[in-house]
Amino acid sequence: MSRETCYRCFWPKDLCWCSSIRPMQTRTRIVLLMHPKEFKQEKAGTGRLTHLCLASSEIHMGIGFDQDEAVQALISDPRNYPVLLYPGTNARNLSRGDLTAADLGGRQLVVFVLDATWSGARKMLRLSPTLQALPRIMFTPAAPSRFVIKQQPQEGCLSTLEAVHELLTALEKSGLDRYELPAQLLDLFQRMQDYQIKCAADPNRPGYRRHPYSDPATRRVTTGRSGTRSRYLRTPDE
Repeated sequence: MSRETCYRCFWPKDLCWCSSIRPMQTRTRIVLLMHPKEFKQEKAGTGRLTHLCLASSEIHMGIGFDQDEAVQALISDPRNYPVLLYPGTNARNLSRGDLTAADLGGRQLVVFVLDATWSGARKMLRLSPTLQALPRIMFTPAAPSRFVIKQQPQEGCLSTLEAVHELLTALEKSGLDRYELPAQLLDLFQRMQDYQIKCAADPNRPGYRRHPYSDPATRRVTTGRSGTRSRYLRTPDE
């Protein structure tokens, strides 16, 4: 029989993370646009854990968002300054101070984050012209990914949780937000991985994983066409 599930963190109730999480207030509204596969199937997804840590965040599931009333309301609200976290040559780099309070003009910063595999995120963006039209922001990662239990597709790639952590860190350094508990996201991320690594290493635990996780240093990493692609382009947890 399957174990009872907590429908906030989507982990078994006996492993529920919720009681150990203190939701942080932020000036920035983080909007996680989650691909249906991440929403329904991904057991090690970090997007949902990120949402639980941020009081002003929200999740919207879908592939195309031009017909999503809640997403469109956020984009069209004149009190908001909506942007898409998606690096590229035309993106403002928060780590360089490319976005300022003057740019916001008293409006609330609303950051849309695509939570999907790379191919899934490209499709989501292609089917959402209103997201394509948003100003884009990025950051320069301060550290390589800590995602031990997932194969990173390229050097410098980050999980959704790590991307939001870097985002909030950069916003605080720019004076655009206050990141009250910078250790919480990464601590939760490490605890989640430690549990899965322990389970994978237990030969008496059926139905979980048939072999331990390999050392990330031994895994093959590819280089993107531009040499600058980061996992937070798609912020996925494949």
